[in-house]
Amino acid sequence: MPRKPRFFIPGVPVHIVHRGHSRDPVFFEDEDYSTYAYWLGEASKRYGIQIHSFVLMTNHVHLLITPPETISTSLFMQYIGRRYAPYMNQKYGKNGSIWEGRYKASLVQVEDYFLATMRYIELNPVRAGMVESPSHYRWSSFCHNSGLRAISFVRYHSVYISLAGSDEARFETYKELFRSQLDQEVMKQIADAWLTGTPLGNDYFREKVEAQLLQKVGHYKRGRPVKSV
Repeated sequence: MPRKPRFFIPGVPVHIVHRGHSRDPVFFEDEDYSTYAYWLGEASKRYGIQIHSFVLMTNHVHLLITPPETISTSLFMQYIGRRYAPYMNQKYGKNGSIWEGRYKASLVQVEDYFLATMRYIELNPVRAGMVESPSHYRWSSFCHNSGLRAISFVRYHSVYISLAGSDEARFETYKELFRSQLDQEVMKQIADAWLTGTPLGNDYFREKVEAQLLQKVGHYKRGRPVKSV
């Protein structure tokens, strides 16, 4: 069966999910998380990738990034994989790929789905029952985006910046978004998008993406867009 193609457009955010082989762990201790985070930062500098949100879970990774060029995302992920996988194999005496095939990716409409995707990513540890609040989880971007602790390689998107006129007000507004549950239908839309490679957005966004790429992309059901914050 041929591989499903992945589609990237310069300046359009991408939600990436990379899972461990057979759902096996890809992180075992703090050194593993910090090593991956180090290469994440190095890769973002090397390829001009803006990382807006991320979470490193025991057996998978979520990233929300904006690439400057069409090829940037692929080079970014290759750079990390070619450094982290050998580190893991050498440290734990393994061979071969630690990942479950290729990473999944979906383009994200900024106006309606960007903040929802950030919440989806940073709430992963809460949904998994690992912590009661995203602020209690060390290996995600929530601490940066909520003003608790700065992470050097995380970059604010214009949609995030538009939440308020100052840093302090922005941090409070962002934290307020996490005081309510993310709608189940929205979570399903986000999950369906990255699983199938379908652009996450309303019909106009999908049609615009397909017109720019000159082909149909992914599989999707038509529906109402998410209400903007």
